[in-house]
Amino acid sequence: MSLPTSFTKYVLIFLFGSVLLGCTQEQQNKLGRDIQNWTGTDGVLEVYAGDKLVRRFIKVDKISTALGTDDSKARDYRYGYGYLDENLNMQVDANEKKVYFEFSSYSTVVFFENPR
Repeated sequence: MSLPTSFTKYVLIFLFGSVLLGCTQEQQNKLGRDIQNWTGTDGVLEVYAGDKLVRRFIKVDKISTALGTDDSKARDYRYGYGYLDENLNMQVDANEKKVYFEFSSYSTVVFFENPR
């Protein structure tokens, strides 16, 4: 005898909710980040010098924290991949390529989901 599909969905939702409620806030945040990493984002990273925008990377999937090779401790920089928006028009133009970037933890940057 097979169970109705809607009943199975409710059971799965209940189980997932129960597991989520049993997690600490940090574990819930990590789970959210893992889901976002899996689904991807359309992030924008802006780099500022004082109050002036000097670089923009668009279509950034995620930003990662560098870890040490031997000690696995977090390093003081972040990295990722995105398109360098050379003319700052929030669009990938024909001459703009996907690049690797790094920035210091002490840099003035803003990362946000593309509102368009």
